Amino acid sequence: MANNGGPRKPLVAERRYTSGGKPGPKKTPPKKPAKVAPKRPPRKHGPILGFILGILGFFGRLIFKATWRVLAVIAIILGISVYYYYSTLPPLTQLLDGRTRGSVTMLDRNNDVFAWRGETFGGQITAKNVSPYLREAVVATEDRRFYHHFGVSPRGIASAIRINLSEGRGPFSGNGGSTITQQVAKLLCLGVPYDPKTWKNEGEYEDDCRSGGLTRKIKEVPYALALEAKYTKSDILTIYLNRAYLGAGARGFEAAAQRYFGISAANVNPQQAAMLAGLLKAPTRYAPTNNLARSQARADTVLSLMHEQKFLTDAEYKEAKANPATLSEAAQKRAGGYFADWVMDDIPPFLSNDTTEDVIIHTTFDQRIQTAAETALKDVFDTKVKDGSTAEAAVIVMSADGAVRAMVGGRQTKVSGAFNRATMALRQPGSTFKPFVYAAAMDMGMTPDTIVEDTPLTINVPGSGPWSPQNYEKGVFRGPITLTTALTHSVNVATVRLQEEVGRDAVRKVAEDFGFGHNLAKGPALALGVSESTLIDMTGAYAGILNGGSSVKPYGLTDLRIKGDKEPIFTSGGGIGERVISEDAARKLIYMMHNVVEQGTGHRAKLDGYEVAGKTGTTQSARDAWFIGFTDDYVTGVWMGNDDNKPLTGVTGGGLPAEIWHEVMTRVEKGQPAKPLPMANPSEWQAQTQPYAGQTYNSDGTTTSAWNAQNAPVQQRREPNIAEKIINDVLGAITGNR
Repeated sequence: MANNGGPRKPLVAERRYTSGGKPGPKKTPPKKPAKVAPKRPPRKHGPILGFILGILGFFGRLIFKATWRVLAVIAIILGISVYYYYSTLPPLTQLLDGRTRGSVTMLDRNNDVFAWRGETFGGQITAKNVSPYLREAVVATEDRRFYHHFGVSPRGIASAIRINLSEGRGPFSGNGGSTITQQVAKLLCLGVPYDPKTWKNEGEYEDDCRSGGLTRKIKEVPYALALEAKYTKSDILTIYLNRAYLGAGARGFEAAAQRYFGISAANVNPQQAAMLAGLLKAPTRYAPTNNLARSQARADTVLSLMHEQKFLTDAEYKEAKANPATLSEAAQKRAGGYFADWVMDDIPPFLSNDTTEDVIIHTTFDQRIQTAAETALKDVFDTKVKDGSTAEAAVIVMSADGAVRAMVGGRQTKVSGAFNRATMALRQPGSTFKPFVYAAAMDMGMTPDTIVEDTPLTINVPGSGPWSPQNYEKGVFRGPITLTTALTHSVNVATVRLQEEVGRDAVRKVAEDFGFGHNLAKGPALALGVSESTLIDMTGAYAGILNGGSSVKPYGLTDLRIKGDKEPIFTSGGGIGERVISEDAARKLIYMMHNVVEQGTGHRAKLDGYEVAGKTGTTQSARDAWFIGFTDDYVTGVWMGNDDNKPLTGVTGGGLPAEIWHEVMTRVEKGQPAKPLPMANPSEWQAQTQPYAGQTYNSDGTTTSAWNAQNAPVQQRREPNIAEKIINDVLGAITGNR
């Protein structure tokens, strides 16, 4: 055949012979084995069961297909939610101080902190600069797998559900199994800011933020994942350490460490760290200022967790257990609750309860004097008042210019927001009002030796008819006596007669100008203290006597400023005001009130080595008992009574109130140099003669002169004879408990 032009393949001879020259066997391709159908295993069930299983398998496949599709949708929704929350999260520093209101910090006269109001934020801290013990205590207590999960702990949630069901609660009621990241999500309220138009108040907003349930848990998951994506673990822990509420108005661990221990969160030891971390479970219940023993027991539990998780060595654990955390001296005292509330009430709300700034208030408060007042009151009630007594008491200590140094508004002293009997309770002052009558007389030129009659007296009161005042010893009258004697023994009839002589208007004006301005009575009973007043106003009025006759406005604030500012917004609005009586009249009145303590109804208030002046007061049926007095350093007022106005049993102003006063001032004056009172000397008026116009009262209320300067000799002061002294001593003993 002709070659087509293409390359020809090489010719290869067919191999037909073996090496021996004989033809070899012809190879045939191997036959493929025939396909054999696999044998079906014998059925282990009948046709009915097989049908059922087929149906189940069919639905199982449907469920599987639906499940993965649902999960896919959930994953998409979760991813979108996480991305949305991630995009809304601000820089870390904007999340550390989450308060909607500011705080008020009060400093005493020595510039030491003694009280806080509002929510205190101690300043920004980080997880890196706090004490490592604190960081480890929080992780050990709240979320031991914090550094290993992605924001949500399925194991923790399952464990919480199991615990809740075992204790008879709903699966999402009680323990929530929340991680620290989820708790931060709650603290941030899932990014929803406080809006006063949406919530009635801040408390309702926070309750909503902390609410539990399945819906809240579902919302927390994407937010927690977003937090983990946006911030580091250290950042998340930093937010938690700054925003967590830890009781007593402390927001964040720095504020709590300062509040309870007086130190920074960077310096707390293991036992202090354990106590702080233990507060996270229930801040108010476990606050050491509320119940120290309970707080220490909770701290023991936290220490055990820290030890189990290798955060504490054996030696550190034993040391911490053997020396539980205790409160700082200031926190232990919790002094000045009544005082702090009183100051807050006297400040505009936008700078106190509703402040959005952190406010610093310098005050007149003295923690040493406050402690003296509190311990004295407690000692008297513990030793001299029957168990089960419902009687209450209040104490005020102030300087002569009205600067309040201590305030006790009731037997319960470690309080906040309680009813303050020292400033809120309007009560009849009884005979503690009498010095105003004598102040008016002194200011008109009378002297302590001016004579007044203590004889039966009847005054016709328009609209009420005849009124006859009675002395404490009913039916007993002393006749003509000096004003000093009348005040010393708290003689009612003589005091009323003196008031009618100087004029009720004059007495009313002196009392009002000294600060007693609560609807003064218009009738003659004004002299006996039937008009109501507060303890702080009465004590302030007595301060006016001590300072030489000028009115005072009791005050506790010296200046208020925004934290960080050098200049105050405003300063004290109190202090010494206008003159009410002359200095000479005030000095004479102090002399007379000194005699009340030395020889009269206030003798139980005597202080060894110190000159004291004061006045007792007991109202009708002994519903109120008072003693208000002063040394040259301080004016102190004491009130006793029942909140329901029931009569006291066996208590008069010269009894327990005078003893409380004595115990308070013994502690206050301890170690202080004794200074004489600014009182007049009898030699200043003994050479004078006093005209005496004694008055007798007709049944219609008109008066006629029993002594006439034109036809009767003036009364001269003379020393009583021996018989009169004995009678006076006996009467003084009888009346000594008024």
